[in-house]
Formats: sequence, C-alpha cells, structure tokens
Amino acid sequence: MVDLSLVLWAAIPPLLLLTYYYCRVPFAPPLLKLLMFFIIGAISGLLALRLESDFEIVANSFVDWQQIKRWLPGVALRQLVEISPIEEGCKLAAVVVPTYYLQHKYRLLHSSVFLFTIAVSLGFTAEENWIYLFHGTASVFERTIGTPVHAMFSAPWGYALGTYISSKNRLNRDKKFIFRAWLNSVICHALVNVLSSAWGYSLPLRFLSYGLFPFLLWMFWRLEQLLRKVQGKPVISLISERTIQRRYWQRSLVLFALVLGGNAIFGLFLLVRKISPLSPSKLFDTYILWFIFSRFLLNLFFGVLAWGIYRYLRHSARRRYF
Repeated sequence: MVDLSLVLWAAIPPLLLLTYYYCRVPFAPPLLKLLMFFIIGAISGLLALRLESDFEIVANSFVDWQQIKRWLPGVALRQLVEISPIEEGCKLAAVVVPTYYLQHKYRLLHSSVFLFTIAVSLGFTAEENWIYLFHGTASVFERTIGTPVHAMFSAPWGYALGTYISSKNRLNRDKKFIFRAWLNSVICHALVNVLSSAWGYSLPLRFLSYGLFPFLLWMFWRLEQLLRKVQGKPVISLISERTIQRRYWQRSLVLFALVLGGNAIFGLFLLVRKISPLSPSKLFDTYILWFIFSRFLLNLFFGVLAWGIYRYLRHSARRRYF
C-alpha cells in the first residue's frame, strides 16, 4: 500500500516550485497543461528507472558492472554512459512527444516550451523523491533542497527546443543546437552525481565534494539567465570591463563568489544533517547550541561576502552600461 505522506512529501516541493515559475512567466500556458507535463515527467522517471535496470542487466553480461561502480572512475563512467543519458533522454522525450501534438493546435511560445521542460523535470524529481523516501536512502530535507536540480540539468536543451519550436524558419543548425544543449545537460548531470558521490570516498577524493554546491549555484544562475532570455529580458551582466586583465579579474571574482556562496550553502546543509538526528532537548545543551550558532555565523559570513561580491559586479556593470 502506498504511504500517502511519502507521496505528499515527494510531490509538494516540486509542485510549489512549478507554481513559482508559472507565476513568474507572463503568458504562461494553462496550469492544467503544466500539470499534465508534470505527470508525464513522473512517468518518464519510472521509464528511466526501468531502462537503467535493463542496461545494468545487459552490462553485467559483458563486465562486472557492480565492481566498476565501487570506484570513483567507475562511478563517473556509469554516470556518463548510463544514468545521465537515460534520464535526460527520457525527459527530452517527455517534452517532445506531447509538444509535437500541441504545436499542431497552438502556436507555442519560447517561454511555454521552457516551462514544459521545467514541469517535466519537476515531475521527474517527484518520482525520484518518492523512490528515495520509500527506500529510506535520503531524508525529506535532502530531497527538498535538491528539488530544482533536474530543472537545472535540463534547462539548456529546454531553451534550445523552445528556440526551434517557436521559430518561424526552422533551420538545421537549430536542430544541432538541441543536440549540443542536450549533451551539455548530460555532462553537467553526470558531473553533479560524481561530485555528490565523492563524499563517500577517502581523502583526497573527498575534497571533490566541495565543488558540488558551487557548481549547483552556477547551474541555478544559468537557469535564471535562460528564463530571462525566454521572457525577452536582458541577461544579467557581471563581466563589464573591456581590458583583458580586468575581465580576468572579474571572472576570478565570479568564481570566488561561487565558491564562497556554494560552500556556505553546503556548510548549512551539513549543519542541518548533523543536528537533525538529535532530540529537541539536546539542541539546548550549551555545547550543541554554541556549535550551531558558530557554524551558522561562519557560513552566513561567507554567504554575505559572496553576495557582496555579486552586488559589486552588478554595480560595476550598471555604471558602465548606464
């Protein structure tokens, strides 16, 4: 029997995020259509799970696939040839098939196709959330904080697909753009999964995990930039200097801000993981309270510093262009 509470915990965060993007996009398609794509995305997640299982059965007939997965290079190989292509392929099919049907009835806007991609990705996330929660391999907090990740993966090919479908003159180069964007999503998907797996290995491989949240922060920034593009808004510029030396300096500041901001979020994530098993009465112990307070302030300082760098770069760009 399906546990209703698990289904709600799995579905509500993605649905709330879908509603957030729906409210942000003017001339968005009807909410019922987005919910249809959300459900199709969840079904594509089940299909991807089955295809991954079949792939591993076939792969095990040639090599010891289970043994390969125990080492980080093997994890990277599995992500690149199995997990990422199958999952991104299923999500792409889940957008393309119903969109092909709808475009014969309606003239679809670029922003509509992009929202369809987000809806499918969030439906895929809901299905994945339920699998993890049902088997007890992740907490509600961990799955909730990872809600936008699949949408961040699929944003490049969603943008490329929207460009092609909304164009009056569909050119062959636009089709190639879709494939390149999909390949970009596959690589980013694989890299995120490899970085998240590095935490379970010994040093120095464990240090790779500190690149996870800065990379996720960059992908979230990319998603927001693509959303601005489909809305017809100018992208937010952070690199505004004209000389090569100054531009490299600003790029270094962007990278530094991503490292600081990403690992500030990572630090808060680890803090919640550490204190979540404790009973409420333990949280008021002097040692535990000081530990929470000091770690929170430290990560807040890094986060504020990263935000300050971002505001400085934004101010520099505005001053130059306006």
